[in-house]
Amino acid sequence: MSLASWFRWNEPPNRISQRNPTEMVVETLMMELSWQIKQAEKQQRERENEYRKIKTRVDYGWLVSYPKQSYDISSGERLQLEDMCTKIHPSYCGPVILRFRQVVAEYEPEAQEVSRLFRSVLQEAAEKIKEEEEAKKLAKQWNTKNRTSLSLTTFKSRSRISPFISDIKTISEDVERGTQPNRRVWSMPEFRNTK
Repeated sequence: MSLASWFRWNEPPNRISQRNPTEMVVETLMMELSWQIKQAEKQQRERENEYRKIKTRVDYGWLVSYPKQSYDISSGERLQLEDMCTKIHPSYCGPVILRFRQVVAEYEPEAQEVSRLFRSVLQEAAEKIKEEEEAKKLAKQWNTKNRTSLSLTTFKSRSRISPFISDIKTISEDVERGTQPNRRVWSMPEFRNTK
């Protein structure tokens, strides 16, 4: 038995199966944030090169070496953003990413501003999710209240008003008999006191 096959046998099952959807949402959204920060840095460097070209009228871009270290958000801010990401339902992950990309494309932020835009998109999504949950609760409450109140209303109205009793005269009966109608208004049912 080879050593490589023994190592494969000892490997844990796929990592994806061990993670819950919330962790995957957090990881996906934070990866998008870091990618957008890198893209903002790249665009910032390109703008600086263009400015240098215009200013000196010579392209020294091939001489410029960029630092390996890039902008990174602080650990406290990262924890706050991850906490906000946990409030995003997995079904909203895609729309949040699309909205974030749209905002970044619209504002063309510096690398330091990307996390602020990300925070605003997360807050917007969390508020939208909360509003939709409240609307669902209200709709559910309305449907249950509406069903009970309608059944009670129809029951009460049946017990009080009896428009289909045979001794109540209607216009159609008078027309069929050829008699003159009484003086009362025929669109209203007749109410009688039974004492």
